[in-house]
This record gives sequence, structure tokens and C-alpha cells, in this order.
Amino acid sequence: MSALLEVKRLEAFYGGSRVLKEIGFDVVDGGITTILGANGAGKTTTLRAVSALVKTAGEIRFEGRRIDALSTEKIAGLGIAHVPDGRGTLFNLTVEENLRVGAYLRRDRRHAAADFKRVYDYFPRLRERSAQQAGTLSGGEQQMLAIGRALMLRPKLLLLDEPSFGLAPLIIREIFEIMRIINAQERVSILLVEQNVSLALELADHAYLLETGRTVKSGTSAAFLNDEQIRRSYLGF
Repeated sequence: MSALLEVKRLEAFYGGSRVLKEIGFDVVDGGITTILGANGAGKTTTLRAVSALVKTAGEIRFEGRRIDALSTEKIAGLGIAHVPDGRGTLFNLTVEENLRVGAYLRRDRRHAAADFKRVYDYFPRLRERSAQQAGTLSGGEQQMLAIGRALMLRPKLLLLDEPSFGLAPLIIREIFEIMRIINAQERVSILLVEQNVSLALELADHAYLLETGRTVKSGTSAAFLNDEQIRRSYLGF
């Protein structure tokens, strides 16, 4: 299968500090890739680098086209939707208004009404709360809204940063199952950063391990699960 996203020798900087040190990874078209690592390894920065939210060097290609010199808005317009850590919910807007913001950068807005239905079918609680101010939602509902807003872009690639953070186990399972369905039925590729390593490897088909801003290991999720060192260090067994 061909690579939808190709990253080579990627560096990222905060001021004069280099956080990523020539990392490389691919996301297969229609696949799910997860980036693992301890806190401070550079996982969130990697997603931010793909979305042009930090200064970078190196090469990022999407559908064969270099995008590392493009603005965040233009990258989103190509079909890369970013669900950041903290969810990025627009608290003072209603649920429906948040979803409309998600559709703003679409090239084709004619089918936006159908996409509202699609998002509400995935997340029925958002339909129930469509007129409710987003800041009054629970943490799980806000995460659903953040993902729903990203889906309104009709993305080809979804960047997910710590979607389980602060959520109850049942809500986490529900959200991850919906992501599995979206990937399988709509072939939306996913690049996932997730603190729950076992859950990430259960969802993903390929994994990369970062340590202090460097790629130190890559392979299938099955290979990671069968790696004794990975199990001891990250899975606790």
C-alpha cells in the first residue's frame, strides 16, 4: 500500500531549542499509525510539525506533494485535520456552531448538511446537545465534539493527540471504537499520539517509538506487543 504521509529527517524547534532530531515515519493510505514514547519524547510536537504549528526543517509529503513550506490553513485545506491535546473546543459557541467551524476550510461545502447527520450518527449525544454551549459539555462530550469538528472537514488524514486523556474508561472505549469504524468504513487514515499504549497498539497497525526527539524503533503493532522490552517499559507486563 502507498504512503499517504511521508516524513523524512524532520526537525522541530521551539525558539532555539531543537525538539525533534531528524525523525522519519510514514502513514499508509487507509492505515492507522501510532507514535509512542515517554512524556517529553516529542510526540505532540510531531503532530504540531505536520500541521505547521512549529518551526521545522526536513521533508513532509502528503499524497506525494511537499507540504512543509505550507501554512497551517493550507495544510488543513488539503484534508489534514488536527485534533489537539486539550481538544480545542470553542467554549462560547454551541455544538452546532463548533461543527460549522470545522467545515469552514472545506473546498466543497455543498454536502455540509449530510455531514452534520454523519457526525451526529457517530456521536448521538452531540445531536442531543446541538444547541448547547460547548463549554458546558462533559470532557467526553468535548472530545466527541473535537473529533466531530475535524470530521466536518472531510479529512483524508486525522491527527489525534491524546484522545483518551482525562476520560472514563467506557467513554474511551466508545471513542476508539468509533475511530475504528471511521477508518474502516471511510478509509480516513489516522496518525495517533496516545498515552494508553495498549489501546493505541490495539487500534493501530503500525507504530513508531520516540525517545528524546529521535525515532528509535518502528514496526507493526503486533511486533511491538510481542517485544519484551516494550511490554515491560510501556505496558507493565
